[in-house]
Amino acid sequence: MAVQGFYTLTEKIKSILEDQEWVNTVSYGDLFEVATEKHNIYPISHFMVNNISVEENLYRFNISLLCMDLIDQVKDTQEDYFAGNDNIHDIFNTQLMVATKLIEELRDNTEADGFILDGNPSMEAFKHRFQDDVAGWTVTFDVLVHKNYKAAC
Repeated sequence: MAVQGFYTLTEKIKSILEDQEWVNTVSYGDLFEVATEKHNIYPISHFMVNNISVEENLYRFNISLLCMDLIDQVKDTQEDYFAGNDNIHDIFNTQLMVATKLIEELRDNTEADGFILDGNPSMEAFKHRFQDDVAGWTVTFDVLVHKNYKAAC
């Protein structure tokens, strides 16, 4: 018996992310399998299910989401030392909006849909990561899915 809530949850996350202005690509699974050398895929939102806990009447999905974009170095020196000579502050701002929108929509979800956001997600900023030199946010959160939830595949 397949856990239909897994399909529903991952499709819901994908749909919310794809509808956002500051997302060009949505991917799932092993981040290192994403062809990140293609710069036209950015900004990208990548999510993965870290683990699932089997509880009495539900599954607890622990999910990580990376919302990121390419760092663009500006050649001219700026006098604004707070913002620096790159677009990292812009990336932090836009990708925080992406992550927040996903969290808000999952939080507004009802148990009738078969799943619900549990607790308060945590966010951690990162910069100068991965081969493509990206910045953004890693968001970690739990979603509860009823074991007996059945949706059409």
